Amino acid sequence: MDYQQAENQLAVVQQQNQATMQKLQALAQKLAAAAPDPTTGREWAMDLREVAMAIQGQAQNTTLLIQQMAQYIQQLEGALATHPNAPMQPTGWANQQSQAGGGGFLGSLVGGLGMGAGFAAADNIVNDLFDLF
Repeated sequence: MDYQQAENQLAVVQQQNQATMQKLQALAQKLAAAAPDPTTGREWAMDLREVAMAIQGQAQNTTLLIQQMAQYIQQLEGALATHPNAPMQPTGWANQQSQAGGGGFLGSLVGGLGMGAGFAAADNIVNDLFDLF
């Protein structure tokens, strides 16, 4: 695995999380319409909120794991690039500029900011689930 593969996997996880949150939001809207009374609707919303928060936590942990894997890959590629008798040419972060603003620390920082934007979007969806009641 190289940096690009880790970045692609991160995008897949974020897209899956967004789709799941949107489906939960649609379910919350259906339940709000079908609730026999406001108390039952609130109870259902709280149950969905627990599920949404659990999913969001899992997605954040998965994203963090992928980010840590990418950083480890970067370290390995850097070590391989400085090895005097490298058996192969390193790929990934050691030899290419990140599309998000350069390699090294700045590229990691910009990539992390993009990941934070994904977390914020998920937070907004979770909060929207509970503004229905």
